[in-house]
Amino acid sequence: MKNVICTMVLCAFATTLTAQKEDMKDFDPAFAHTVYFWFKEPENQKDKTFFEASLKKFLNTSQFAKTNFIGTPPKATRDVVDGSFTYSLIVTFESAEAQQKYQEEAPHLLFIEECKHLWERVMVYDSNGI
Repeated sequence: MKNVICTMVLCAFATTLTAQKEDMKDFDPAFAHTVYFWFKEPENQKDKTFFEASLKKFLNTSQFAKTNFIGTPPKATRDVVDGSFTYSLIVTFESAEAQQKYQEEAPHLLFIEECKHLWERVMVYDSNGI
């Protein structure tokens, strides 16, 4: 009986892992574009609301961005966590070439034009998947 229960638990666990992998099938690990934004006025809620709306509009109309994640810094207690930024953005692409086209597309250029007055610093980390 113990073996039957263990087998059932393992089967359920394997099914859950398979379902989670299926949920992630749209994530493209070929190329990741990570951007950190530091606002001039990081506590200004009006600026944040405007930025989020403009960024979401842009990402929803991008022809090249496959998946994206918009984040804010966590309340971290570890010394290795840098929580000095206002927003982070992670976007994945099929290739470095697709990411370059994204840089030049109209929705991206409009987002920059609409929001560049909000930030004092932007840092970008691009990565090829291994």
